[in-house]
Amino acid sequence: MLQVSKIFDSLFEGLNPRQKEVITGRFGLDRAGKPQTLAALGSHYGVTRERIRQIEALGLEFLKKKIVVHPACAEVLEKGKKYLKDSGGIAGKEVLLDYIGSFVQGLTDNHLALLLEASGTFHFYPEDKYFKPFYYLDKPSFRIASAFINQWVSFLNGKKEQVLAGSYEDHLEQFLKRKGVPKVQAVNFLSISKRISTNPYNDMGLAEWPEIMPRTIRDRIYLVLKKRDKPFHFRAIARTINEDKLGKRLASAPTVHNELIKDNRFVLVGRGIYALAERGYEPGTAREVIHRILKKQGPLRPREIILAIQKERFFKPNTILVNLQNKSFFERLPDGNYRVREA
Repeated sequence: MLQVSKIFDSLFEGLNPRQKEVITGRFGLDRAGKPQTLAALGSHYGVTRERIRQIEALGLEFLKKKIVVHPACAEVLEKGKKYLKDSGGIAGKEVLLDYIGSFVQGLTDNHLALLLEASGTFHFYPEDKYFKPFYYLDKPSFRIASAFINQWVSFLNGKKEQVLAGSYEDHLEQFLKRKGVPKVQAVNFLSISKRISTNPYNDMGLAEWPEIMPRTIRDRIYLVLKKRDKPFHFRAIARTINEDKLGKRLASAPTVHNELIKDNRFVLVGRGIYALAERGYEPGTAREVIHRILKKQGPLRPREIILAIQKERFFKPNTILVNLQNKSFFERLPDGNYRVREA
């Protein structure tokens, strides 16, 4: 196995001490591992930023000539280049570093940055709003990957409900067949995009969807209720948000309760128990629910009313029976059934 320390000791032979120090500092090759600015190095050595830039440029020019004829450097760069070609021209930062690290002990992204700066064999794209950090072969490779990601994002935008129902992989397979893109390459392309993400329940989709990346406490409440698919007490919702790591900050039960009250997507179905309105749950007091059910189904016996209500609400039987006795709203028929009292 190659040793990165031996490779760079060999490369730096011939640099004067100041050039070596500046190159080491600029690329973070010391123990701190943090690249330094021209200004910081200039201040350290008591010279201008421009002077540091000149020293760095001369050092890099010297290293470039050595790197292109250095057997170990050539091996690292050519293997990295081939890996990128085989991967469709793109590879995530950690993926490529892990691969090169399998045959170069001690290699870091800072070492590779220096080799690429001096040789230009392939390129590095730093993290930004839309992409995770990655390496790419050339500009055409980047354009192809970027175009594929944009097309996939556009496709997903019209398939949200289906994708969230569990058909992400099926849709991807169909999409790849139409585009003629090998799945290995597609996975590499999508792995560098911040627009595609996975939630703690392993659902994949667009990061902008709150079901994938819930950004507010209401989004997290909604995701918990949707994944559990049953009514939940607000304290259990708060606990689940924290246990499933749906947010960086811990959710408190009082905060969750306040948000549940404010959002009409959530329906109170029992004492402190909430459910999703989209699942067919409707708001209302016990009297209002009884009224709605009797209006919809017609006269029913008390037991039938209790069973109908308990399919959607967590009222105690006695609560329902007490409300049925309200003669201003409900009427008991001779056969024992109850109906809504007509005005």
